[in-house]
Amino acid sequence: MVINIAEEIWTIGKILKWTEEYFTRAGIDTPRLDGEVLLCHVLQKERIHLYVHFDQPLTKEELARYKACIKERVQHKPVAYIVGHKDFMGLDFKVNESTLIPRPDTEILVEAVISRLKTGQGSLGTIADIGTGSGAICLSLLNYLPELRAVTVDISSQALGVARENADNLGLSDRVEFYQGDLLEPIAGRQFTAIVSNPPYIPEGDISGLEADVKDFEPISALAAGGDGLDYYRRLVAEAGNLLVEDGFLALEAGINQAGAIKELGLAHGWGRCEIVKDLAGIDRVVILWKQK
Repeated sequence: MVINIAEEIWTIGKILKWTEEYFTRAGIDTPRLDGEVLLCHVLQKERIHLYVHFDQPLTKEELARYKACIKERVQHKPVAYIVGHKDFMGLDFKVNESTLIPRPDTEILVEAVISRLKTGQGSLGTIADIGTGSGAICLSLLNYLPELRAVTVDISSQALGVARENADNLGLSDRVEFYQGDLLEPIAGRQFTAIVSNPPYIPEGDISGLEADVKDFEPISALAAGGDGLDYYRRLVAEAGNLLVEDGFLALEAGINQAGAIKELGLAHGWGRCEIVKDLAGIDRVVILWKQK
């Protein structure tokens, strides 16, 4: 990135136009948006500020910080990791390379769980979020369901540290417990109204074909799931029923073309009713297995 600070005055509008062209040449999918988000991060302003102050010159210090961000992005480091946070369900979550970046597809899972817990009878009780990462799923549920409580499990102590920080920032720490361990093992013997998970579901053979933003930066342990991508579903479907109340349910985010296989696993393990929820693109994205018929 060559910016001659001594000879040129770089306004917000000029630097954004240059960045868009530079990112496009570098093969960045959303060049304009990424430039705007990074510049907002540097200036500590909302995006509307960029348009209202299009002719505002940047200081040498601001240009230097922005240049550092640009250098990271052209190496395909995700924007969320550069700025250190990501919006999810209208909330702001800290993220780093110990956690997956929350994605819009996962909001379908959260919305499906909210709607089904709301239609239940009596207390919302306690839910378990397995493989919590940044805590985006369980903390969103707690935020929008004030009577709910939650436990979260992750095998990564670093990820749990991020989730704890997000709980503190959102004022939800008093309603959530954190456990380090493998899937359901740390919470065996307890009972929950629902168990929720967005587990790893990418077949190991597909990892090398992922975009550089994902395979080179996001934690592979939170992505890969055996030869067919179903390893974690097999364990959750086999074990979760013992931890649910009688009218409880298991809600799982599914990869593309995996919902049918998860439903078959549910039938094989004696689950009752099965619901499949599509995302906005019409893809089967969430599988909900009910303990009762």
